[in-house]
Amino acid sequence: MDFEEVIRKRYSVRKFKEQAVNQALITKILEAGNFAPTAKNNQPQKIYVVNSQEGLAKIDKATPCRYHAPVCLVIASNKNIAWSKDHYSTFEMDACIVATHMMLEATNLGVDNIWIEMFDKKILKQELNIPEEVEPVCLILLGYKEDDYQPSPMHYKRKDLKEIVTYR
Repeated sequence: MDFEEVIRKRYSVRKFKEQAVNQALITKILEAGNFAPTAKNNQPQKIYVVNSQEGLAKIDKATPCRYHAPVCLVIASNKNIAWSKDHYSTFEMDACIVATHMMLEATNLGVDNIWIEMFDKKILKQELNIPEEVEPVCLILLGYKEDDYQPSPMHYKRKDLKEIVTYR
């Protein structure tokens, strides 16, 4: 797929099949995240791949939004490694860039996905034994949509560029 096709094709899936994602595809998705730029190239991201039944049950304790996805990537960032200045840290921004790269690569590879921000960080950190300095930022669910799943009608609604762009 060319890049324009990827960005136009990608949408959030909230109904996944019980079909495993091949490890080679997961690795390619992770590699895309590894190529993502981060502030000062500090690479504070920490990614937890959760695809065992035991691990997914732990994810289910932290969020009601897994939608039966067979893979959950917990995208986190080490606050002690992220670039910071004057009480500002890029830990969250860096993790978001990494997550976006992985979502677009997943779409490119034919793996459906969704970004989840609704989860209990305290429960997630406890269940996955995530260190104190590592902060979960989002969950990226991976899998294959059910045959009858359609994107939200809101997906196709876009503001005109004139509404969101200002030239100076």
